[in-house]
Amino acid sequence: MFARFSERTFHWVRWVLTIGWLLAIASLFYDPFSAALTRWEQTWSPFRVDPTRCITVQGNCLPEQPYPIGTSLFWGIVVPAGILILLVFGHELWRRICPLSFLSQIPRALGWQRQRTKTDPKTGKVKSELAKVKPNSWLGRNYPYLQFGWLFVGLCLRILVINSDRLALGLWLLGTIAIAITVGYLYGGKSWCQYFCPMAPVQRIYGEPGGLFASKAHTSETPITQSMCRTIDPEGKERSACVACQNPCIDIDSERSYWDDITDRTTRWLYYGYVGLVVGYFGYYYLYAGNWNYYMSGYWARQTDAIGQWLKPGFYLAGQAIAIPKLLAVPLTLGLFTVLGVAIGLAAERAIRQLWAGSAKLPREVLQHRIFTICTFAVFNFFFIFGGRSIITQLPYKVQWLWDVSLVLLSAFWLQRAWARSPRLYSLENLANRFRKQLVKMRLDVAQYFEGRSIDDLNPHELYVLAKVLPGFTQNQRREAYKGVLRESLEEGFTDTASSLEVLRQLRQELDISDDDHREILAQLGVEDPALLDPNRQRSLENLVRLTGYRRALERTIALQENRGGPRQSALESLAVNPEELAALRLEYGISDSDEERAIAQLDRVQAAEQRGDRLIARLTVEVDRFRRLHQPQLLAQPALSSLLTVLRSTVRHQQELVIRGLLEILERLGNDPVAERFAQTLSTLAAVTLPDVLADPDDRWSDRLTPEIWQQLNAPGGGACAIDLPASDIADDLAHLLGEVEMPPTAQAVALFGLARVDRPRAVSLARDWLAAPDPIVADTAQRVVDADPDRPLLLVDCPTLEKLAALANTDFFADLNGQLLLEVAARSEVRSYRAGAEIVEAGDTCRELLVLIEGDAQITRPGEPEPTAFHPGQVLDELEVLAHSEQTGTVVALSEPTRILAMPVDRFDDLLDQDRELSRRVLELESRRLQQVLSLRSTLATAGTVG
Repeated sequence: MFARFSERTFHWVRWVLTIGWLLAIASLFYDPFSAALTRWEQTWSPFRVDPTRCITVQGNCLPEQPYPIGTSLFWGIVVPAGILILLVFGHELWRRICPLSFLSQIPRALGWQRQRTKTDPKTGKVKSELAKVKPNSWLGRNYPYLQFGWLFVGLCLRILVINSDRLALGLWLLGTIAIAITVGYLYGGKSWCQYFCPMAPVQRIYGEPGGLFASKAHTSETPITQSMCRTIDPEGKERSACVACQNPCIDIDSERSYWDDITDRTTRWLYYGYVGLVVGYFGYYYLYAGNWNYYMSGYWARQTDAIGQWLKPGFYLAGQAIAIPKLLAVPLTLGLFTVLGVAIGLAAERAIRQLWAGSAKLPREVLQHRIFTICTFAVFNFFFIFGGRSIITQLPYKVQWLWDVSLVLLSAFWLQRAWARSPRLYSLENLANRFRKQLVKMRLDVAQYFEGRSIDDLNPHELYVLAKVLPGFTQNQRREAYKGVLRESLEEGFTDTASSLEVLRQLRQELDISDDDHREILAQLGVEDPALLDPNRQRSLENLVRLTGYRRALERTIALQENRGGPRQSALESLAVNPEELAALRLEYGISDSDEERAIAQLDRVQAAEQRGDRLIARLTVEVDRFRRLHQPQLLAQPALSSLLTVLRSTVRHQQELVIRGLLEILERLGNDPVAERFAQTLSTLAAVTLPDVLADPDDRWSDRLTPEIWQQLNAPGGGACAIDLPASDIADDLAHLLGEVEMPPTAQAVALFGLARVDRPRAVSLARDWLAAPDPIVADTAQRVVDADPDRPLLLVDCPTLEKLAALANTDFFADLNGQLLLEVAARSEVRSYRAGAEIVEAGDTCRELLVLIEGDAQITRPGEPEPTAFHPGQVLDELEVLAHSEQTGTVVALSEPTRILAMPVDRFDDLLDQDRELSRRVLELESRRLQQVLSLRSTLATAGTVG
């Protein structure tokens, strides 16, 4: 809601609130005026005292006299208002108006922030970076306890002194301001709010997963969300000022931060402890005075001689004072209630889990969320039984009633809204919003299908229905949309390469994208941006926001330089004109040398293309070498292994083609730039085998997209002698690397593991143990068989039945070039049969009920009218046309050797597979069309020859 309000507006709001707060603090030290409002004669004032009223504490009436109202206003209005704002409007409003947060940013505004010197290991340059709290430091690990501890101490001091002592309250607030400003100097960003502020636990309780009217960051159309750090540039435009001081950050996306820690023990301790602390705080007033009138009257906010009460009895129960000094009684009570809150909360949590275990089981995160939701609802209403009550009770009864009803209704609406939230729903909305952005980029007209509504008005379910039924939204467009979603998800750290398959599963199901499609798209993204799949590079939304803000600041600097009328320069040259401004931006966003290099490269078209091209050339070199190693004589000499490695060679070649296409796209953008000539020469030499096939693809039309000079250079004769007789260790290294690559299809990973077992058995067994629990059955099964195989003999294909089927299928014309998932589907529907020499496999005239592939041995087909039998070779599919037509078998198939092994798939299973998978149907149709054309051509030739004869 308030995220849409401009930073300029809130800047003035903060100024007004901060000045007002500072004046209120000043009044705590000197206030000769407000006491007049509390005189009995001021009948209109809710603060007036009643000298006839007896407020008893431990059996004694306390005297009533006029008093300055500063403490009563602070505790009776300001603090309850903060709690109400958090529940209703969320942290996004509170963080943007909080005076203390505003004051903590004074060092940043003045440019007085601590810096750390850092030496670049590559260049040896010493540069300064903004100091930030390190996640693995003591503070980074334990800040929730520090904040809660500060809150606990503050509440103890409230009861003991600062509730009523104006001087103590003023000093406490000034001291807190001084600490906040000091933290703002020591650490960048909102480190005070994130790591120190005692109000932070309260914000988490009431502000997460979101306020009643709070905006949803994960569905926002603007890059600057909720209460994230922002600034205004000289042109008046709002831009991010995030330095990624915490990950995940509640200011960027409160709900994401909430789900990230939902099951963390610290979070549970915080919720239950806070409930106990609030109950203990208000309960102590009764335990101390012996009645509720003492608290409800607000006398505690104006009681004199607070320090003088420290050594007097701290409890009064059943009309008897208990001789425990108040100085000890307060922390003892609050501490005991906090511990009880944690203990009761954890016990109730266990009981609720046991209760749900016997019925429809909720995910742990959802169950935990609903427990937290009940805690927040309960503690909010409990707080407002007491919070601000000393002022509310002075108002007319109807106003009191309206206030109480409003609080209950607001909290009930919040409860209803929060109860329905779940990590799955959050993920669904998040992915749907990313998908929505991709549809917007495609400029699809959907208003006509939804009665004038735009894409922005559609909920996630409507979006997915749209994707399925929208005319003209082809499968290729769905893949492109999914690719965009996957790219964004990886860039923002919403998922990583290892978990992306599962995280985006629902979106794939909605868009009819297979797991193999996902892996291929992942490989394409790795080609476009190799760093995107780098497992050693930690990505997060916070870091992306920081780098995006820095890059946009650089864009503004370059634009200003160009507007001054200077010559057109590269990004680096433009920025070099004003090194002081560049250094200031580096410091402001906490930018390292590598961050700066990537940001500048993205701004410079040629430099960005050159850097990406160099990365792709390096990747292509690896893929070409890998492809050559898979053709080593020592592998080809093992027929069984060589036939299985066909699956792997096909995958590696496909990787080469992806990289080559990526390089060709760079050449298209560069035109005749000298950098393009260098890339073209390297490409034509390095990929001499694969490049011609890619260039010849009629769908890509590279001859039209590339300049004539580059096209000629690419088609020049290339070199590249094939390396032979490499050490087995090199081949083993490649196979092990292929096994660990996330974008590899499971079939390729399983084949790589089997191949490694044939090349380096001990290493394969060691790695296989790590893959026994692999999510893909083919990998896990292969790993188990490698571990269990007899160590005294080589691992054979027959030891891995599924891989044996894959090898047989991958080496047939009929199934060659199918993706791994389809091959697995075919293999799963097939069975292997063995025959003795002379055994009849199929008899002529039988209806073709099975698709047959010869795996091992020799067989022959005898057809009526043919003088000689036809040999049936391993890898050959028997009469697939008759199988597809369900016609009669034209010949008799007999086994010639022992054993002769056949892979058989029942026709009905094959038909089911064709019905389920459009890709296989298309592939079979293309293949059989070519076969039919060949048969017709052959018959025509024979008929012509017979006529001539």
